[in-house]
Formats: sequence, C-alpha cells, structure tokens
Amino acid sequence: MSDLSRRALIGSAAAGAAGLLARPFAGPARAAAPMAGTQAPGFYRLRLGGFELTALYDGAWDSPVDAKTIRNARLADVQRALTDAFLPRDKLPFSYTALLVNTGSKLVLLDAGTGGQIGPRTGAMPAHLAAAGISPEAIDAIAISHFHADHISGLKTKDNALVFPNAEVLVPEPEWRFFMDEARLSTASNALRTTFLNVRRIFSDMGERVRPFAPGRELAPGIASIAAFGHTPGHCAFSVASGRQSMLAIGDTAHHPALFLRHPHWQAAIDMDGPLAAEVRIRMLDRAAADRMLVQGYHFPFPAAGHVVRTATGYDFAPAMWQPL
Repeated sequence: MSDLSRRALIGSAAAGAAGLLARPFAGPARAAAPMAGTQAPGFYRLRLGGFELTALYDGAWDSPVDAKTIRNARLADVQRALTDAFLPRDKLPFSYTALLVNTGSKLVLLDAGTGGQIGPRTGAMPAHLAAAGISPEAIDAIAISHFHADHISGLKTKDNALVFPNAEVLVPEPEWRFFMDEARLSTASNALRTTFLNVRRIFSDMGERVRPFAPGRELAPGIASIAAFGHTPGHCAFSVASGRQSMLAIGDTAHHPALFLRHPHWQAAIDMDGPLAAEVRIRMLDRAAADRMLVQGYHFPFPAAGHVVRTATGYDFAPAMWQPL
C-alpha cells in the first residue's frame, strides 16, 4: 500500500471514529456500580512438603512513629527508610497473620491473634478461619511465640470464653515463668503491667490445658520451637519442616521488613532487651538466607511469607509468589 493510500485509510478511520463519538449512545442508561467496601477473605494456602499451611489475616494497626520508635537510630533515618519503602513517615502499618499448619494428623496454630481486642481493625481471624473451611473446634494445638496481647488475646473472646475449646495451648516456659511471677508484677511499669494482667486473664483458668515447653523442643511432628529471646524474655520462633522443605516462622524477631530487615541492627522500643533482640534477629536472618528457607513473619505484609535475601548492608524480603495448590 502506498503512503498516500495509507494516509487516506487512517484519515477515513479517524473520521468514522469521530462520527461515532459525536452521536449519543442509544442504549439504556446505567447507574454507576456501588463500591464494594470489603476485601476478599483473608486466608492464603501454600504447600510445604506434605504439609498444608494456611495464613490467616487478623487485621492491622498503625503504630505511631516518633523519636522513640527505634532506640539506636535517628528519627530522620527511620523516616527515610519508611519513604524508601513507600510507607507513611509518621506511622508504621502492622498487620497480624497467624499460621495454621496441617500436618496430615494434626492442626497446629502458631499464635492465636488479637481476638479483636487491640483495635477496631483487628479480630478478623475467626471469620477468615471459617472462610477457609476450618472450625475452631478442629484445632488440636496452639503454639504461642510470646505473651504480648496481639499473640494471645485470640485464645478468648472479650467475655473470656474459650475460642478453641479442644486445643492444647503450648507456651514457652521462660515466658510463663517471667510473666506469671507475682514479684515482677508488683514492680512492673504501667505499660508492662498491662501485659502481666492480660496474661493472667487469658491463662488463669485454663489449668492443665496450658503446657509450658522448653525452647528447642519439638512441639508436634515437623514443628519445633527455637529460642529467640530479646523481644520478650521467652520469645520463641518455630521451624516447620516436611520432606525437603522448611519454613521459619519468626514471630516478632523482626517486625516490618522495611525497617528491621533492611536495618537489622535497629532496636525497636517494644523489644524488652534491644541488643539481644538485634543479635538474635541477625542470627536468624542469616540462617534463613543461607538455607534459603521460606520465612513467615507475624507482622509482615499479608500473606506474610517469602524469602530473606542478604544484601550489602542488611537483608531484604522477597515475597512468595501466588501458589496454586
């Protein structure tokens, strides 16, 4: 086709399109679609060897960022790290994601969520558990990483009724010994006293349902505890292994990856022993990167699973790709 013919064809098509746009559409009028206002159910499944893992989203909370957020970093540096991660400079968004492990013979939940008792955007896990087709009565055991309210409050409703009536509750023995100590309660600061009292509300009437474990012990076939002290005196992570595949569920060893993976030496104000928490964090991230283990972080962006990548100055997080089952 010559250039002249091509120009004529293009001009003809443009004129036709202009004519169509000039004429009003004669079809029926349609109202704008209403906003949905809801998200899809917050659960995500992945395979790990012969195990099936289900991430259960429990909600979110925005933690204010100020000069006290990181003990050993300037506020300007923290804000720059937030900006680099496309996050707001004045608050750090925390999400809560518990992990359910189906070993084929047992259903083991790693941490119990907030119970909707942390803030108005929390407490979604029971609905997402139902959406995943799992009843609370079916849970065999719940392994608790530590005793902060966002990890244990989901064991009970706001009216103190058991949420998981058939589950054995496995708790780190050093955590139990520290927070059930009456002498420590009597001298605790106001902020820490709240944790002590909530621990008593949750556990005081559970009796033999609660079983303290020594960090490092296997809790169920393929699920072992790992001492990860610093965030709290008895904080534990968990390893989940099946066949040739393994996952490291790090709990609160690192909170948001934008801060505590990229800057692993930073000490969060919420860590009870900041230097120890940073030391444990680096050791655990080194292990995850070297062994190419899948990692799940309780406060990482949902579904909170991926891999740790070592960089020149720290680490980065590579989220797991959507995995068909």
